[in-house]
Amino acid sequence: MKKIDHKLKVLAIIVLVTVVAGIIVIATKGFNFDLRYEQSKRIELDIGKEFEISDIKSIVDEIKPNEEILIQKVEVFEDCVSITAKEITEEEKTTITNKVNEKYGTELSIENIEIQDIPHTRLLDIIKPYIMPLIISTFIILVYLSIRYRNLKISKVISKSLISIIISQAVLVSIIAIARIPIGKIAVLMVLSIYILNMIAITSKFEKEKLKLEETE
Repeated sequence: MKKIDHKLKVLAIIVLVTVVAGIIVIATKGFNFDLRYEQSKRIELDIGKEFEISDIKSIVDEIKPNEEILIQKVEVFEDCVSITAKEITEEEKTTITNKVNEKYGTELSIENIEIQDIPHTRLLDIIKPYIMPLIISTFIILVYLSIRYRNLKISKVISKSLISIIISQAVLVSIIAIARIPIGKIAVLMVLSIYILNMIAITSKFEKEKLKLEETE
């Protein structure tokens, strides 16, 4: 029993330190956002024919080596390319356009290509589509757990479940902030994965408690 208590204390300290450190990082540095959501620059080149993303990437890498670049096909026929970077200068725009013209035999006019300013996307706007589904799914799960494990006391089941969800997500968000994991699809997937694993762990724990209670009866 003493060993278990000691392990719980150590775990509680680790959780507390992680969350506090996460809060400090968020307050001082904020989150690290994926390029899709950061303030950035973008140019679009209407090539007008099929092209390979790898070819455009090779061209851009020559001009902006070792930089995070987002290259996407746009338009219905995917004959237009969008190039996004933290910064794109007029000189870089000119060089990229000339190299694309040389590669694909096009005659893109540099004057007709604008460098667009892409504003930073707020964190709330990124997570907004997931808030309501998570609330609804959590409510349904809590109702299910309360019914299935009603002999363990409904208040106990609900409180333990909510505390477990809050702590696990707080630790994960803190780790994302401390490790500077970019806020984007990967971070959202991590949050959802931990949420699912946490619910599985909670269910497993209640199942064991239910079996013990039935054995004593």
